[in-house]
Amino acid sequence: MPTCACWDHQRRYCVGGLIFGYEFGRVCQFDIAGITKGKLGGFDMNQKAVDYAADSAVMQTYGRAEISFVRGEGCWLESDSGEKYLDCASGIAVNTLGHSHPHLVAALTEQAGKLWHTSNLYRIPGQEIVAKMLASLSGLDQVFFCNSGAEATEAAVKIARRAAYEKGDPERMTILCATGAFHGRTLGMLAATDRPVFRTGFGPMPAGFDHVSFGNLNALRAALGPHVAAVMVESVQGEGGAKQVPDGYLAGVREAADEFGALVIADEVQAGIGRTGRLFSYEDTGIKPDIVALAKGLAGGFPIGAVIASKVVGAAMTPGTHGSTFGGNPLAMAAAKAVLEILGEDGFLADVRERAAYLDTALHQLQTQFPAMVEALRGRGFLRGIRLHDSVDLPTLVKRLRNDHLLTVPAADNTLRLLPPLTIHREEIDLAIAKLVAALTAMAPRDDR
Repeated sequence: MPTCACWDHQRRYCVGGLIFGYEFGRVCQFDIAGITKGKLGGFDMNQKAVDYAADSAVMQTYGRAEISFVRGEGCWLESDSGEKYLDCASGIAVNTLGHSHPHLVAALTEQAGKLWHTSNLYRIPGQEIVAKMLASLSGLDQVFFCNSGAEATEAAVKIARRAAYEKGDPERMTILCATGAFHGRTLGMLAATDRPVFRTGFGPMPAGFDHVSFGNLNALRAALGPHVAAVMVESVQGEGGAKQVPDGYLAGVREAADEFGALVIADEVQAGIGRTGRLFSYEDTGIKPDIVALAKGLAGGFPIGAVIASKVVGAAMTPGTHGSTFGGNPLAMAAAKAVLEILGEDGFLADVRERAAYLDTALHQLQTQFPAMVEALRGRGFLRGIRLHDSVDLPTLVKRLRNDHLLTVPAADNTLRLLPPLTIHREEIDLAIAKLVAALTAMAPRDDR
């Protein structure tokens, strides 16, 4: 695995009587404090945020932990107090290559010294390069660039509807989605997401979205008809609890969609870009979607979104039908190209699959050790979910792990998500498991300890 040459000091952890030693770097001498010296707008940029709820000018759309990170390297983050955290959250499946990967840093640094933005009124060479890479890797033909997962899924829906319209089927406007899905937080994508926790208080949802039971082909077939433009599906429902579709389901979706004249949209925002051990999570099924939505890990931490489509579908989009001011900017393209280059290295994804199998074995051992707390294991690769029994308080577990310097992500259905960088090492997996053992032991009913 590629490593940065700037490792410079060591720290040890003791968990459950086991000693783990690791090195941490200074991120190539990058000094956050040096940037924030002085004042901006009359505010001291070095002062600590104290009470977000009461004092922050940031809108409280997130329940933020009282911790701030200033640097990172590999699978590790360092707080402003100098404490090191093992990152098994990856910015919610975003930091594909971990933090400060030298190839990604070099690509962004080089491009930042040349050009940041021109707009899509002009050709952007980086777009041509990344689009050809994605088209070749997916077996599709054309790419639209935007800035986030919600933008990508929203664009995918627009493309599907426009393609039906251009074919002379304007009645094909409905998008079939699965129960428990999460496709983003725009009003359109709230309509595609059936969970009340995201919808409440936002008024009537846009029309044209129906939902069928997740993983149920019979329900899907019953809902298909001449009004359906596309079926939008996640092969692994990340936010929905790391639920994986049953074997054969995606092939069944492809067959049913073809039979009824509908398109297939693969929402790969969280499960794509190597997270399941394949560049695209649907690859093992042998199907080819008509449209693929990407974001999160595509640029390794830099904002990006992308939609890949077949030529016949993409041809429906003509000048003025859609756009994005910042989409496909030179910085985002440099980052995406760097990520795809690393993932395309000989043996990289095979190595990801091998280490993911190592994690899988460790998780099954964890389940055996805590049968009264771990109900099921979900997901694939490095998109894994630990479905806890309802008696286990998930927020408490997430906080306990964070206090022990392990970062994880909660999900629906009382599920703990593990989303480590694809570069995580076996020793770091061992440490994460040891911290999970320690936390579950502390939370276990007294009789089970």
